[in-house]
Amino acid sequence: MGQAIGGSITFALGVAISPIPIIAIILMLLSKRAGMNSFAFALGWVVGVAGALTIVIAASGAIGTGSGGAPSHGVSTTKLVLGVVLLLLARRNWAKRPKPGETASLPKWLEAMEGITPVKSCGLGLALSALNPKNLLMIIGGGLAIANAPVTTSGKVVAAVVFVIIGISTVVLPVVLLFTLGERAQHTLQSLNSWLQENNATVMAVLLLVIGVALLGQGISGY
Repeated sequence: MGQAIGGSITFALGVAISPIPIIAIILMLLSKRAGMNSFAFALGWVVGVAGALTIVIAASGAIGTGSGGAPSHGVSTTKLVLGVVLLLLARRNWAKRPKPGETASLPKWLEAMEGITPVKSCGLGLALSALNPKNLLMIIGGGLAIANAPVTTSGKVVAAVVFVIIGISTVVLPVVLLFTLGERAQHTLQSLNSWLQENNATVMAVLLLVIGVALLGQGISGY
């Protein structure tokens, strides 16, 4: 079980450290319809992460393992490909970071958080968690690590639960903070939102670089 958790935790952190979804949930929490919208978004995020991870683990049997429980060449090749893709995404995000004196550009749809409905909030959470390319790559990497770890089925289930808890934490935690601390949490959320908006591209570039290099190393060691 420890190997399954250890092999997938980096990817879970990659899902958790996603500036755009965190910015979206904070904007919802600071809007007039904070309660329903933030809860719906968090629900969509949880379902997306858990559902996508379950599908990846279930489908990983087609890739299989090599002799002695070691990853097959299929798994190693998949990790190499994912590593290269993540490095390319890291390069793109680094190039998009704002120059000194410039204002960071964010997706236009973030400006519509004030008037979004709970149904759309849930759909947005689902899309950003399971359909966003960066998150999907992280979930695939984590699912492969869990599915191909030499542990029992119950161990893989525990590892998957740990992955989901870590992956959803940064979206769910702001909701918990606001509902438990009320107005006292608003200043913290506003400060965090401002910092993330300015450093979104840089955070993503560093994150993708680190995980991409780790995947390349794992893929190469499997041959």
